[in-house]
Amino acid sequence: MTDPSPAVSEKLSRYLDTEGRLKGWPSRRKDQLEALRYLMTRLPDGVEWSERELNELLKGLHTFGDWALLRRDLYDTGLLDRSLDGRRYWKVPPVVGDRHGA
Repeated sequence: MTDPSPAVSEKLSRYLDTEGRLKGWPSRRKDQLEALRYLMTRLPDGVEWSERELNELLKGLHTFGDWALLRRDLYDTGLLDRSLDGRRYWKVPPVVGDRHGA
Protein backbone atom coordinates (compact mmCIF):
# COMPACT_ATOMS: atom_id res chain seq x y z
CA MET A 1 0.00 0.00 0.00
CA THR A 2 1.30 3.47 -0.84
CA ASP A 3 1.61 6.31 1.64
CA PRO A 4 -1.41 8.58 1.04
CA SER A 5 0.57 11.69 2.04
CA PRO A 6 4.21 11.32 1.04
CA ALA A 7 6.66 13.89 2.37
CA VAL A 8 7.69 16.44 -0.24
CA SER A 9 10.46 18.99 -0.30
CA GLU A 10 9.69 22.68 -0.19
CA LYS A 11 10.87 22.98 -3.79
CA LEU A 12 8.60 20.16 -5.02
CA SER A 13 5.65 21.58 -3.07
CA ARG A 14 5.76 24.61 -5.40
CA TYR A 15 4.84 22.28 -8.27
CA LEU A 16 1.87 20.69 -6.47
CA ASP A 17 -1.70 21.89 -6.24
CA THR A 18 -3.82 21.56 -3.09
CA GLU A 19 -4.76 17.98 -4.09
CA GLY A 20 -1.12 16.92 -4.48
CA ARG A 21 -1.19 16.90 -8.29
CA LEU A 22 1.73 18.19 -10.33
CA LYS A 23 0.64 21.51 -11.81
CA GLY A 24 3.79 22.04 -13.84
CA TRP A 25 6.89 20.22 -15.02
CA PRO A 26 10.16 21.42 -13.50
CA SER A 27 12.82 22.61 -15.91
CA ARG A 28 15.79 21.25 -13.95
CA ARG A 29 16.43 17.52 -14.35
CA LYS A 30 17.14 17.09 -10.63
CA ASP A 31 13.69 18.51 -9.84
CA GLN A 32 12.06 16.37 -12.54
CA LEU A 33 13.55 13.25 -10.94
CA GLU A 34 12.17 14.30 -7.56
CA ALA A 35 8.74 14.79 -9.18
CA LEU A 36 8.93 11.33 -10.78
CA ARG A 37 9.84 9.70 -7.46
CA TYR A 38 6.90 11.55 -5.90
CA LEU A 39 4.56 10.21 -8.60
CA MET A 40 5.77 6.70 -7.87
CA THR A 41 4.62 7.06 -4.25
CA ARG A 42 1.15 7.86 -5.56
CA LEU A 43 0.88 4.71 -7.71
CA PRO A 44 -0.20 1.45 -6.05
CA ASP A 45 2.35 -1.31 -5.52
CA GLY A 46 2.04 -4.82 -6.94
CA VAL A 47 -0.22 -3.88 -9.85
CA GLU A 48 0.19 -4.12 -13.62
CA TRP A 49 -1.55 -1.63 -15.89
CA SER A 50 -2.28 -1.44 -19.57
CA GLU A 51 -0.95 1.72 -21.22
CA ARG A 52 -4.47 3.14 -21.19
CA GLU A 53 -4.93 2.37 -17.47
CA LEU A 54 -1.58 3.92 -16.61
CA ASN A 55 -2.43 7.01 -18.67
CA GLU A 56 -5.68 7.40 -16.71
CA LEU A 57 -3.81 7.13 -13.40
CA LEU A 58 -1.25 9.70 -14.53
CA LYS A 59 -3.99 12.06 -15.74
CA GLY A 60 -5.27 12.14 -12.16
CA LEU A 61 -1.82 12.96 -10.77
CA HIS A 62 -1.08 16.09 -12.79
CA THR A 63 -2.86 19.07 -14.34
CA PHE A 64 -0.59 20.12 -17.22
CA GLY A 65 -1.94 17.55 -19.68
CA ASP A 66 1.16 15.55 -20.68
CA TRP A 67 0.69 12.07 -19.26
CA ALA A 68 2.74 10.61 -22.15
CA LEU A 69 5.79 12.62 -21.01
CA LEU A 70 5.33 11.31 -17.48
CA ARG A 71 4.84 7.70 -18.61
CA ARG A 72 7.89 7.78 -20.88
CA ASP A 73 10.08 9.46 -18.26
CA LEU A 74 9.00 7.01 -15.55
CA TYR A 75 10.01 4.18 -17.88
CA ASP A 76 13.22 5.83 -19.13
CA THR A 77 14.44 6.43 -15.57
CA GLY A 78 13.76 2.81 -14.61
CA LEU A 79 11.02 3.61 -12.11
CA LEU A 80 8.49 1.72 -14.26
CA ASP A 81 9.08 -1.31 -16.44
CA ARG A 82 6.98 -2.65 -19.27
CA SER A 83 6.41 -5.78 -21.25
CA LEU A 84 8.34 -6.26 -24.50
CA ASP A 85 5.25 -5.38 -26.51
CA GLY A 86 4.69 -2.21 -24.43
CA ARG A 87 1.18 -3.24 -23.40
CA ARG A 88 1.74 -3.77 -19.64
CA TYR A 89 3.47 -1.50 -17.12
CA TRP A 90 4.45 -2.02 -13.46
CA LYS A 91 6.48 -0.34 -10.74
CA VAL A 92 10.08 -1.43 -10.33
CA PRO A 93 10.71 -2.15 -6.65
CA PRO A 94 13.40 0.16 -5.22
CA VAL A 95 16.73 -1.46 -4.49
CA VAL A 96 18.24 -0.67 -1.10
CA GLY A 97 21.01 1.84 -1.67
CA ASP A 98 19.77 2.69 -5.16
CA ARG A 99 19.58 6.40 -5.92
CA HIS A 100 15.87 5.93 -6.78
CA GLY A 101 15.10 4.02 -3.59
CA ALA A 102 13.76 5.36 -0.34
